Amino acid sequence: MKRNDIRNVAVIAHVDHGKTTLVDQMLRQSGLFRSEELDKLVGGQHGLIMDSNDQERERGITILAKNCGIRIGDVKVNLVDTPGHADFGGEVERILKMADGAFVLVDSAEGPLPQTRFVLKKAFAAGLKPIVIINKIDRPDARITDVHALMFDLFIELGADDDTASFPIIYASGRAGIATTDMAVEPKDLSPLFDAILNNVPAPDVDQDAPLQMQVMALQYDEFKGKIAIGRVFAGKIRKNQKVSVVKQKDGTVFPDTIVQVLEFDRLAKREVEEVRAGDICAVVGIDDADIGDTICEFDKPKALPPLTIDEPTLDMVFRVNDSPFASRDGKPLTSRELRDRLEKELQHNVALRVAPGERESEFIVSGRGLLHLGVLLETMRREGSEVAVGKPRVIMKEIDGQKMEPYEHLVVEVPAEHQNSIMRLVLERSGEFQRMETHGNTMQVEFHIPARSLIGLRTRMLTATQGTAIMHHNFLDYRPAKGAAPGRATGVYLSKNTAKITAYAIDGLSGTLFVSPGDEVYEGQIVGEHGRDNDLVVNVTEMKPLTNMRASGSDAKASIKPAVNFSMEMALEYIEDDELVEITPAGIRMRKILLKEGDRKRSGRQNK
Repeated sequence: MKRNDIRNVAVIAHVDHGKTTLVDQMLRQSGLFRSEELDKLVGGQHGLIMDSNDQERERGITILAKNCGIRIGDVKVNLVDTPGHADFGGEVERILKMADGAFVLVDSAEGPLPQTRFVLKKAFAAGLKPIVIINKIDRPDARITDVHALMFDLFIELGADDDTASFPIIYASGRAGIATTDMAVEPKDLSPLFDAILNNVPAPDVDQDAPLQMQVMALQYDEFKGKIAIGRVFAGKIRKNQKVSVVKQKDGTVFPDTIVQVLEFDRLAKREVEEVRAGDICAVVGIDDADIGDTICEFDKPKALPPLTIDEPTLDMVFRVNDSPFASRDGKPLTSRELRDRLEKELQHNVALRVAPGERESEFIVSGRGLLHLGVLLETMRREGSEVAVGKPRVIMKEIDGQKMEPYEHLVVEVPAEHQNSIMRLVLERSGEFQRMETHGNTMQVEFHIPARSLIGLRTRMLTATQGTAIMHHNFLDYRPAKGAAPGRATGVYLSKNTAKITAYAIDGLSGTLFVSPGDEVYEGQIVGEHGRDNDLVVNVTEMKPLTNMRASGSDAKASIKPAVNFSMEMALEYIEDDELVEITPAGIRMRKILLKEGDRKRSGRQNK
């Protein structure tokens, strides 16, 4: 039977195309909130409600998928806001299984970008009914007709049938809170979106009398309630105090448990109810051993739902115990056991992550979707007060039919026309393959296919070459035969000779770029700067000015020190080479050699030869 009193909708798009802004405006126009009530929840770079996580607000991106429940007349709508960044594709993949329809947003000027293709492909695979929203129609450089045609081409390219290719289309401005289905009609509010949910999103088709089947799609933790399992009820009903059987996705084992509480999504919170019927999305308390993908079933009729399929990681990094001379100064260095426990805890809800033991007991190889995916985990650990050291990111190679294959990415770069040549040179020298180019006013949109390992360090160099004007988007494409080695860092680094404080006198004569300032404490083997040659130099950056009674012309001239370059965590991870580490502590980030002593590095170099 159809449950016409409910709709489940996911909002999907490329990063920065306006998903969260649009969802916020839908909340404001739903009539369920006082404006003062929502104003209290606003925050971050873009003043958003749904981006409630600290890192989301600082970075200005959505990292975690989030549910909210609104009402349109007698119909309850479960609205799911999803991340748009390619590195968090795992969040999108599992969340789409909870929905029956999807709003696919696309920027009216930028058109469909790599993540638009990814989320649309996943929506088709999940059998969702897509509704296209051309957002930001009030942009001065909007090209609405062209973007409509590009979306139609993308639907056909991804194998949409005739019914799906005749998709409903809405023109909107999420920030202004307006939408229309006809550009000739002046938009007033978001009522066309609410109408589209009722008219175009299919009502869930369910069997409420069948044995219970609920699949866990997400996990949350509550200080008082413990683990909260969030998912969709696909069949039957789930009730408070009900005895259930849980089928593990990992190995198919079954264990009994009891539902302590059933919570439904009501506005921006969860509300306790006695039961939830098939077709609805809910949260349950009491199943402490549940993991994502597990099926909660009728006690005497355990039957698993099809497993969640998540794309494989493409990048890995070595996480290791921080053993630097400054360990435990800023935070708590994790022991190997604590580091393993912390990573296992992350695995419970971060479905696209993989963890394997490293070469040493104090090392773990952590695999994810990209640098940002792993960077968010490291930043979370740093904010928890932990210290950890990590190695250079490496792409994951595969052997297919006896041939070594590497992941390729679809890269799109938006850049002012005067910097086009710089971009072409940077990408092509890293084995990129030019695909196509479009001009929008003074902006060029250039597309490439490029090995994933060539992307490491590319963003920083691209921003330098274009004076910070390039915008880069990329997404996993496929595996192809491996090419030659990707270019490494072209310049050498300065390494500290001693463990002490930096002095202005010692660094005054150093050419190149410095990463430290006078007064900073450094240790032997720490990277303190960059110079123009291709070899590493050990320098004494802690030497004090000699206090003698002799004076010469110019000897008392003031030291002229250039400002130090401050690295973000992602920049540092892109910068280091295979024999280096990034030391991450609550107070800051340092780059260092794995072998801190110069004698050890020379000995290791001779052995490798």
